[in-house]
Amino acid sequence: MKRREFISFALLSTLALDGRVLAAGGQGTPVATPLADGKPHAFTLRAHDFVMDGQPFQIRSGEMHPARIPRSYWHHRIRMAKAMGLNTIALYIMWNQLEGEPGVFDLSSGNRDFAAFIQLCQAEGMWVYLRPGPYVCAEWDMGGLPAYLLRKPGVKLRDRHDADYMAGVQRYIAAVAPKIAPLMAAAGGPVLMLQIENEYSSFAADVGYLEAVRDLWRSHGIDGPFSLSETPPDFKRRHAYLPDAALGLDGAEPPQLRAALSSAPHAPVWVGESYPGWLTHWGEREFARKSNAEVMRKLIAGGYSFNLYVVHGGTNFGLSAGANADDDGSNFQPVITSYDYAAPIDECGDPTPAYHALRAIIGGADAPALPPPCPKGAFADVLPAAYASLWDNLPAPVSTHVPAGNEALLRQNQGIVVYRKTVKRGHALHIDGVRDYAVVHVDQNERGHISRVRDPRLHSSPTLHLAHAGQQDAMQLEILVDSFGHINFGPQVGDAKGLVGSVQLDGTALRDWQVYGLPLDEAFIAGLKPTLAQPARPGLFFKANMRLHRQGDVYIDLRAWNKGYVWVNGHLLGRYWHIGPQQCLYCPAEWLSDGDNQILILDLHQTTAAPVRCASNLAGTA
Repeated sequence: MKRREFISFALLSTLALDGRVLAAGGQGTPVATPLADGKPHAFTLRAHDFVMDGQPFQIRSGEMHPARIPRSYWHHRIRMAKAMGLNTIALYIMWNQLEGEPGVFDLSSGNRDFAAFIQLCQAEGMWVYLRPGPYVCAEWDMGGLPAYLLRKPGVKLRDRHDADYMAGVQRYIAAVAPKIAPLMAAAGGPVLMLQIENEYSSFAADVGYLEAVRDLWRSHGIDGPFSLSETPPDFKRRHAYLPDAALGLDGAEPPQLRAALSSAPHAPVWVGESYPGWLTHWGEREFARKSNAEVMRKLIAGGYSFNLYVVHGGTNFGLSAGANADDDGSNFQPVITSYDYAAPIDECGDPTPAYHALRAIIGGADAPALPPPCPKGAFADVLPAAYASLWDNLPAPVSTHVPAGNEALLRQNQGIVVYRKTVKRGHALHIDGVRDYAVVHVDQNERGHISRVRDPRLHSSPTLHLAHAGQQDAMQLEILVDSFGHINFGPQVGDAKGLVGSVQLDGTALRDWQVYGLPLDEAFIAGLKPTLAQPARPGLFFKANMRLHRQGDVYIDLRAWNKGYVWVNGHLLGRYWHIGPQQCLYCPAEWLSDGDNQILILDLHQTTAAPVRCASNLAGTA
């Protein structure tokens, strides 16, 4: 299955309702609309209703992820969703954002403080649908699972029989459950229910795993209500259903909801994800677009509960973007830095035409007023100067007989890895298992690149021809491997990064490498050693000072650059790549100062600086 390939709803037959009420009352049934007011409320599940204090309750939810939104804008985005007429905010918690190393948690810095975000929802009278994982998908790196799990050879993810994986899950739930328990509706908080797993039927069919995760939550003081979210074709195929959990069907319309009633006879069936937009991958010709206004009219008219995925997407800052692939690992599709998603609320928090259309359908004349827009900044063009060479900043190497994944070999999750070896001069270099983009240097000269992303604009294949590479008997071979996010959906979740196959020169496998890891984290960037001479070799950091002449959010236009990473005042905005479609990266005002702002660019190919310009939006249009 490709990512959420749920459109073929013919797999499900339509069943009659037999007079039963579905998911918040059904058409014509009154629904309760109490606010999250800080008082204890009894939110329960029954066949086939959500019930609040004994009355049918319709969930009108919009999803956003605090991990993708600058903390200073959390309140604004919540108010924007409220102004659409929604009564609930759905959110994922990304496990790997909170626990970078086993047992080392950060639940409070920056936009990691999910409890504070939930409390802001309650301050606006909004309920919360909480989706804490352990696995979330979300087009997020490895679906939210921490990459340190890949240090164990042969680890089985999302498997109750793997002791190391389940120990990590238990540690995670033990860390976050004390924050969640007092926020449940029964305790006076806004959290209505908690999702146990996400689209598990796309991966496996072990109901025992779902029960094990549920039991961990119960052992830490959270007794539900619980829910699942599934794509209809995968649910039809594997039917991994947790008894008595609310069943969310992703992308469903009323006929599919009715067809699934018999699968959850004692709980509501609802639209766990209704898509007003869609995701975009690197190399696609344009940004994805989608409309679900007509679907929303049907859901509102029928009184069905729903969750808009997403009402606001935000940004895959840093190295957080995931990737998709087919079930066999082919058709690798990394997700762009922006998570705008063509959502009703765009990346910088503004309403789109879809927002106003859906607001009229959901909120009608009674919808609350919109909050003021966030200010937009501007800066003059700047021309960065070469600052440091990646090659001058290699750390001490690690020796390995054969190439291996970054996670196990270097304890490095993403970033860049350089594999170096002096070899007898040859001609045909063949590299298997590039994860995900390799630049080959021979005697410090770039000779070509190999990409896991198959795109005709890249002119790459697993074999490079090195003829006329020099006259000496030996040559220094360096393979720089740049990673995208780990696959976040399907059977290939947990793909290792770096080189995971063989490297052959003229048919002979090369052994005994020196491997250098560059994690591109804060410590690495802070310790960069400037380059003294004017460098000519690709793999350069460029730096410039940028002064705002109008304060606010900005988009940084990188259309004149090739492929790499951008930092502003030490914050990694994310990746850019000339194949697009994204060419402009969002930088929120909270990362900018009134005076000079430092832009740092690592480009893997350019040796000459190009201008950096201010754009007005993601597309770079005026």
